[in-house]
Amino acid sequence: MPTTLTAFADVTTSDSALRRFLHGLPGVDAVGLEARAASLGTRSIKTTAKAYAIDLAISMIDLTTLEGADTPGKVRALSAKAVHPDPTDRTTPMTAAVCVYPDMVATAKAALNGADVKIASVATAFPAGRAALPVKLADTRDAVAAGADEIDMVIDRGAFLAGRYLETYELIKAIKEVCVREDGSAARLKVIFETGELSTYDNIRRASWIGMLAGADFIKTSTGKVGVNATPANTLLMLEAVRDFRAQTGIQIGVKPAGGIRTTKDAIKFLVLVNETAGEDWLSNHWFRFGASSLLNDLLMQRQKLSTGRYSGPDYVTVD
Repeated sequence: MPTTLTAFADVTTSDSALRRFLHGLPGVDAVGLEARAASLGTRSIKTTAKAYAIDLAISMIDLTTLEGADTPGKVRALSAKAVHPDPTDRTTPMTAAVCVYPDMVATAKAALNGADVKIASVATAFPAGRAALPVKLADTRDAVAAGADEIDMVIDRGAFLAGRYLETYELIKAIKEVCVREDGSAARLKVIFETGELSTYDNIRRASWIGMLAGADFIKTSTGKVGVNATPANTLLMLEAVRDFRAQTGIQIGVKPAGGIRTTKDAIKFLVLVNETAGEDWLSNHWFRFGASSLLNDLLMQRQKLSTGRYSGPDYVTVD
């Protein structure tokens, strides 16, 4: 299938055209969506498949520290854990990325020292996004210049909820443009919707389409900084969106649920959602990520349980 957005060229020519398109999308059956997400979450995963799922989930984690008290030492320790999540077992996969604030990107880059772990950086006045456009652009440029491989941006939820859809679209496009480096390479762009603040499933669907039309490489549920973050239902809805978008354009977009995914059981439920909704093409860390930190510890303990038959003591994993 050709990769093109030609069919949607007229959709983003004006705010009214984009509004007509977004409000013309099929309404979301909330009861049906939640029932399907719950049903898929009951799938039984046996031992061999569970071992595969645990390693796959580890390889999909964006190991994250986004606190005001972050120090270079903490970022270096997190980077070391990303490369060798279990120092006692070198068969353990690396995580997909470490995710830090822009001022910690250079520290992470030095600590990773060429390891096959991406550096993701939040930007655009994360987590609230309450800043002027020049500030958001500068924030992103700084992270890219420091060596970020990926940018996790936040949309202006106030603009979106006020119905200023074209403004939301143009913000994403502008950030996408500054992700391109002078040599022509580009940081991949993850667009965070903060689904817990969007109020309705219809809004999540509309935000997903705005992000995809504007050039997002990933659409992401949340910052992890509000009460409601990633849920099976909102992630299922976003997986349906990327599946439908590829069917219409040939362009594949990744999905990243973030916040609130803490256990191996949770992670496996999300992997089932991916497989049953978008399909096997999304079952790699190039197209699906977990925004998490505590999740990794549980995955490591469950991994050791499968290999040794017993659970580790509380000192088996580091406390991040």
